[in-house]
Amino acid sequence: MAATFMIGDGLLGLLQPERHVALWQEQAGGAQWLVRPFVGRPTLRRAYAVAQIAAGLALAARQRP
Repeated sequence: MAATFMIGDGLLGLLQPERHVALWQEQAGGAQWLVRPFVGRPTLRRAYAVAQIAAGLALAARQRP
């Protein structure tokens, strides 16, 4: 489940970084401090998204049924 969340969240952050940060600021109570480094920095958010997707894929590859 964590891998799925990481991949999906990373994909949204990669494709729409400004909107993604805004959603976490406004609708995820208490998460504002997590997205603060990305406010106004879409390139940084995209770089983090790539790392997030890679980590999610690596995690998914390690899981066994």
